[in-house]
Amino acid sequence: MFADKEINRLVNAYCRLRDRQYAVYSRCAKEHGLTVNELFVLDILWFAPEGCTQKEICERLSANKQTVAAITGRFFKKGFFYCEEVAEDRRNKRIRFTAAGKAYAGGVIPGAAEAKNLAMADLEPGQAAELVRLTQQFTENMERRFTDIRR
Repeated sequence: MFADKEINRLVNAYCRLRDRQYAVYSRCAKEHGLTVNELFVLDILWFAPEGCTQKEICERLSANKQTVAAITGRFFKKGFFYCEEVAEDRRNKRIRFTAAGKAYAGGVIPGAAEAKNLAMADLEPGQAAELVRLTQQFTENMERRFTDIRR
């Protein structure tokens, strides 16, 4: 086990990197007059050709229903989203892009997605896979440990 000082140093270094990544998304969002969560909602829907339910967006963002409802509500008012019934569960509605929403998101999301892909491609293939593996393991450890402290 690492010494406590070393663990603290590594956690702080990781958090600074996570914050820098979030700042990159925030700058991208701001350039398009969006909040970072609005950017994330557009990204989620862009890569879900069949659309998403509000619940799916909440789970993906780890956001509450009110936050996602406010974001999607703004896009509905702009005419960027519409809803369609989910055949298997009529209580749920699938959120999808309108033609205007698809055109708007098309000016934002493909460029951001390409930048992410190029950043990952700048790593060696083994490094990219290891980054994902370690981030997944760290995230699962955090979920478990944070659950432990609530008990």
